[in-house]
Amino acid sequence: MTAHPVDEKLPALKMATTGLQHVAAMYAGVVAPPLIVGAAVGLSGTELTFLTGACLFTAGLATLLQTLGIWRIGARLPFVNGVTFAGVAPMTAIAASTKDRSDALPVIFGAVIVAGLLGFLAAPFFSKAVRFFPPVVTGTVITLIGLSLLPVAFGWAQGPDPAAHDYGSTTNLGLAAATLVVVLIVRRFTRGFVKQIAVLLGLLIGTLLAIPFGATDFGPVADADLIGFPTPFHFGAPQFQLAAIVSMIVVMVVSMTESTADMLALGEIVDRPADEATITAGLRADTLGSALSPFFNGFMCSAFAQNIGLVAMTRIRSRYVVATGGGFLVLMGLCPAAASLIAVVPRPVLGGAGVVLFGSVAASGIQTLVKAGLEKDNNVVVVAVSLAVGLIPIAAPDFYHAFPQTARIVLDSGISTGCVAAVALNLVFNHLGRTHEQTQIRGTTEAVPLTGQSIS
Repeated sequence: MTAHPVDEKLPALKMATTGLQHVAAMYAGVVAPPLIVGAAVGLSGTELTFLTGACLFTAGLATLLQTLGIWRIGARLPFVNGVTFAGVAPMTAIAASTKDRSDALPVIFGAVIVAGLLGFLAAPFFSKAVRFFPPVVTGTVITLIGLSLLPVAFGWAQGPDPAAHDYGSTTNLGLAAATLVVVLIVRRFTRGFVKQIAVLLGLLIGTLLAIPFGATDFGPVADADLIGFPTPFHFGAPQFQLAAIVSMIVVMVVSMTESTADMLALGEIVDRPADEATITAGLRADTLGSALSPFFNGFMCSAFAQNIGLVAMTRIRSRYVVATGGGFLVLMGLCPAAASLIAVVPRPVLGGAGVVLFGSVAASGIQTLVKAGLEKDNNVVVVAVSLAVGLIPIAAPDFYHAFPQTARIVLDSGISTGCVAAVALNLVFNHLGRTHEQTQIRGTTEAVPLTGQSIS
């Protein structure tokens, strides 16, 4: 019996190169939060390097837990986990409110542990929301994920530092464009394995092209240690403060909402739809990974949507490929010198590749919407308004400036607000007040009772 592509084990070389491609796609997203939070806490350069390595290490552990799984933990899909950006603002706020800066990280770690454990217990109940995600909702959310990520790629294309004199320069934009062109040429004119690693080749060639322009910094490689282990509780034993715990619980809810949407999206892309059991197992991996992460000086972990774009583009659906990437992340956390090799890739080069990756996610969402029956006026309204709500934080970043910081943790996540809007509007326009309705679920048509009851 032929194994499903998700469970396929590829040849070692192909597994290694495609796994490394996943690491390259998500590296910037993993290291950015510890760099921002570490700077807010006032860490030295050495301590900042240690914190970054710890986050790579814990992201690798969480990815292995998600892809390989143990017991009923892990979605067992090609699902990459890493430090969630949703926690950056509240963590920096916690750091600012802590009287002694040396206590900031222990307070953050304590809050993440509690939020992770509570999320683990809540996973079976949270996953029941899958019944509220027919194609009109999942397609909207997948499209929104891609659209929300594209500005990240555009920011990378301009350079690493908005305050730098060369931010948005023709050199940076030219390197991004050249990388994009390389990826497109490889995708168009090659076949087989070479075609599947188009992004990795684009990153490699883009980095080489950047050398004559002085945009490639090899300093991190020269300064990095060969071996380094993230000593448990390096920054001190965790501390538990109620306000910090509450703020991180809110972040956990946002993270679980996004992970649910990402699992549904990935399930559609790999032709293994994520059912309630899969989502429960996936959320358990997310939350357990988050609860364990602070022991090794890492932050809250969540799904990385950019890697879904990589799966969609390459059509390599094996979870073992992503598990290999998780193994690379663990090694990078243990070997700072290896981690620094990925850091050499200039941000504009990552931006050029990101256009393809993130655009592929949006395209997958449009494919799902085709199944949703957009010839129905009600579905058009659901999609239109949900996309508009989800794009508010991107189109108008200060739109919610008058709201409390706790509320903004949720509102500033366009994926979360768009997801909630899509679910609510689908219920209002397609279900409430009707006795029976032909409802599309995952591309099939089922008759379900909908007189004020939940969809089943």
